[in-house]
This record gives sequence, C-alpha cells and structure tokens, in this order.
Amino acid sequence: MTSTRSRRGARRSFLKQLPTVIAAGLAAPRAAGAQAPAPDAITTDTLATAQQISGVSLPASERESARSLVARNREHIDSLRRVQLPSETEPAFSFRPPRPSAALTSGRSGKVAPVPASLKRPARIADLAFAPVTTLAALLKSRQITSAELTKMYLSRLKAHDATLFCVVTLTEDLALQQAEDADREIRAGRYRGPLHGVPYGIKDLFSAKGVLTTWGARPYSTQVFDYDATVVTRLREAGAVLLAKLATGELAVGDLWFRARTRNPWNPERGASGSSAGPASATAAGLVGFAIGTETGGSIISPASTCGVVGLRPTYGRVSRHGCMTLRWTLDKVGPIARTTADTALVLSAIHGPDGHDDTVPDVAFQWGGSREVKGLRLGYIEREFAGPAESASADERTQWLARQPLFEAALDVYRKAGATLVPVAMPDLPAAAVYAILNAEAGAMFDELVRSGAINDLADKGPNGRANQLRASRFIPAVEYIRAQRVRTLLLQQMNALFEKVDAFLAPASSDSVTICNLTGHPAIVVPAGLPDGLPIGLMVTAPLWQEDRAIQVAAAFEAQAPWSARHPAIYSE
Repeated sequence: MTSTRSRRGARRSFLKQLPTVIAAGLAAPRAAGAQAPAPDAITTDTLATAQQISGVSLPASERESARSLVARNREHIDSLRRVQLPSETEPAFSFRPPRPSAALTSGRSGKVAPVPASLKRPARIADLAFAPVTTLAALLKSRQITSAELTKMYLSRLKAHDATLFCVVTLTEDLALQQAEDADREIRAGRYRGPLHGVPYGIKDLFSAKGVLTTWGARPYSTQVFDYDATVVTRLREAGAVLLAKLATGELAVGDLWFRARTRNPWNPERGASGSSAGPASATAAGLVGFAIGTETGGSIISPASTCGVVGLRPTYGRVSRHGCMTLRWTLDKVGPIARTTADTALVLSAIHGPDGHDDTVPDVAFQWGGSREVKGLRLGYIEREFAGPAESASADERTQWLARQPLFEAALDVYRKAGATLVPVAMPDLPAAAVYAILNAEAGAMFDELVRSGAINDLADKGPNGRANQLRASRFIPAVEYIRAQRVRTLLLQQMNALFEKVDAFLAPASSDSVTICNLTGHPAIVVPAGLPDGLPIGLMVTAPLWQEDRAIQVAAAFEAQAPWSARHPAIYSE
C-alpha cells in the first residue's frame, strides 16, 4: 500500500507529467480549430442563446434579472479553473450501490475456483499459449514449467504478433523477466503465493506502473510516466503474477483506435477488436498473455471480450479499487479481468478485489466461488425481446445477423433448460438509460476539462462525430441541473433492477444487449462467455447477477461454458 507521502509524490508526479502541449495551451492563444474564449460580457442575448441548450424559455426581463448572477458564476468558474487538480482527486459526491446483507461475510479472501491437482507438461512450452490460468498454475506449482519459460514464450509471441494486432503499447520485458526469476526462486523455495504465482499477464494502459509509460491511449499523454503502482498492479505483484505489457486502450477509454493504430481482432485482423479494453481482449484471444486486466464504464470489458471470443468479467461497481487508474467517469468506472475461462476470472478477481485505503467506493465484501456449475433450481431470466428477434425498425443487415445468431442463443437457452434451470422471460426497466448515460458524459468532461480548453484535444486520433474529442466538446454544454436529474433517474433504474432480481437469480442476454448500458449505470456485475462463431467471428452470451454476487454470474456462465465445445477454439493463425 502507498503511504501518504508516496501519494503526495504521485500527485506531484502527475503535475510534472501533464503534457507540455496542455501547459502551453492554457497560457497561449488557442490553436486553430480550438474552442474560442468566452466573451467578456454576458448579455441578455447571450442568455437567450444559452437557454436553448437547456430547453428553458425565460422572458427578457427574467434573463436580465438573472444576468448579474450568471456573470458572477462565470467569475467563480474562472477562479476554479486556476486550481490545479491531480487526476486522482475525487469530486465530493459518489455512487454507492446498496451494500450486501450480512450473509456475505466481510473479508478479501475466500474459497475460489479449484486448480487441477496434477497435469503433464506438454511437449513444447508454446503449446501452453492458450492454456487457462488453472492449467498454468498447476504446472508452475508442480515445477514442471518455470515462470521464466512462460514469460519468454509470451514475450516472443507479443513481439511476433503485435505488428498485426496493434495490441501492445509498452513491453515491460526487463521487469517481466525479473519478476519471473523471482517467482521461480520463491516456488523452488516452497514459498508459493497462490494460483497466480508466476503467471504472466498484461494490463490495459490506463493503469500506472512505476516508471513505465502510461499513455491512456492518447497522443497528448504519450510520454506520461507515474512514480507509483496502481492498486491492481500492486495486488497482482503481491500474488506473484508477472507483468508482460501495457496493452492498448482506445484513446481516453473509448473504442479501439489509439494514437498509433486501431487494435485488431485476432479472428479477422481486418476488423477492430472493439473497445476500449481492446488490447487486453485481443492479446488474450491471440494467446499472447495468460490473462489481462481491463476496465468498463459502458461496455468496455463485455464488448471486446465478446468480439474477440474470450471471457470478460465486469464486477460490481466498487468491487475493485481504481486507485492509479485513469478516471473517465467517477460514478461508473469498474475494473475487471479478461481471461480464457470463467474459473480464470474468479482467480484474478479473488486477487484484486477489496478495499485499499485509497478508493473509498470499495467496501469490505467477501468474494468466493468454489467452482460450482450447478444451475438446477435456479430462476434464470432471459430478456424476451432480445431473444425474440430484431425490432421492426431493424435494417436488412441487422436482420441477417440476427438470423445467423438466433440458433446459437436458442441453443444456449436449451443448455439451461436441460440443466434444470427455470427460464423466466423478463423485460428491462422502461426508463431512458441511454439518455442517462449520455448526460453522465459531464463527468468525462470534468475530468478532461483542461484538455478541451487548451486545444490539445485536437491531437486526439479519432476525428469522427462519435469520437472521444467530440464527446468531450459536447460535454461542455450539459446543464448541471440535467446532470443531477439524470442521477435521480439512475436511482429509479437501480431500484427497478434490484426489484427484478427479487424474481430471478440472474438473467441471460446477448453481449450486445441494452442491459449493458442499464447495468453499468446500476453497478450490477456481468460476465460474457463465447457463444459461437456464426459468421466466423465470435459472439458472446452474457450473464448478469445481483449486486456483489459475481460468484452467481460465474456459476451460471460456467454451466454454459462446460457445454460449449467451440469455446476452446482459437484463431488459427495464432495457434501455430
């Protein structure tokens, strides 16, 4: 854990590492195309134009009455902008999903997925490229393989395939080799730390690792280095895992395009990997890491994991500390594993969850999953509208896609019927979740306020209408009153989702479900597992569970995973 002194050092480091272009931009005239400075004078005509944004209509006399206070507010805004804010500075509000009942005992450690007792080493170490963590752990513990062997194999594969996939930002080769050597020495001495000891992994390039580039996928931050480790990096080091690489994120955590290239899908490198945990999903699917760490705010674990045909777990909001991870939206960001099996995600979550003294959204709630795949007697919901077919307004392409995928989802429901689960059709709350999520872009705008005002936002790679740059520009025009209203609608969403879970133990949906947005707003956990390759590209089945019950989501997903013979398939070119 970092001390108060080291946290102050982290803040000083952040201020030192702010890109020169931003510092210069704040002091210098705006670059071409940057936002123009606000006028000195605020008139009733100014307010007449501004009120169109918020959808109110005040008569001229009332605008004139309010004008002096609006001008004063502008002075207050200017004074606030002169305060330098380190990235880890939280606003004085937060989102708190209801805490679990006393039935979930507190504590970080608990029973997790079993690791096989005995396995035989394959003929070639390269044959373990796609092995799950459970297999790697058994072979490492029995000393049939070494962490150094695994680390060198994965480093070689990262170097060989990154030119095609663009999934690596920074190889941490020297650090990885040293950590592998340390792990082997400890295992030989009988100081075995657990199932992640000696297992190589990669992490999304939103997390600080001391002395290593942390670019956030964006050119304005391409030389940024922090002098401390994120909590997740610290916990994985304490578990004995080996950090191979910082993996690509879409710039400032959107999409799969970053400042060097677009991260590619190993199943078809002509296609993107989806985002923004594109690098972790692509690298895991291609057998370049043992597992990876991603983040999700609105689908950034679920979507790339589904697109790349791997398992992605989005934990409950507040389950894993975000200390040392780039903030996108304070009340939405989550950290979770991307791996090859459901059991792997359980092992990783067991190592990284729990309070750390830095992120006060993280409560002391136990996580444990003993490996159960039993679903007999469970009430499993399924979103009836999404399994029934596309909407009448769907395009011809959407209908064609659905026709290809529908048999796979029907087969998935049959797996659960045959396993003894009771299937219950459900519907999502009839509230505008997409609108709530859009308004919460105000949080991203607050986080990257200086980037927008300096003009450095124009250095972002995605120039499209839905790219991060335009999202941040648009966030400047979200009224504070509407942001608060959106948070109140979010409260209703949370209440209605919790009521749904009084009727079902978990629910099923395609990975492209509207419930991804809803449950990111409400903080509910979900896991996605491969469901098939209808057109040569993977699609995923998602299981969403009650708050703090990641074990239930994993249990239900593992039951399906055990009956999915194609889940062990890998992109052919990367299997050689």
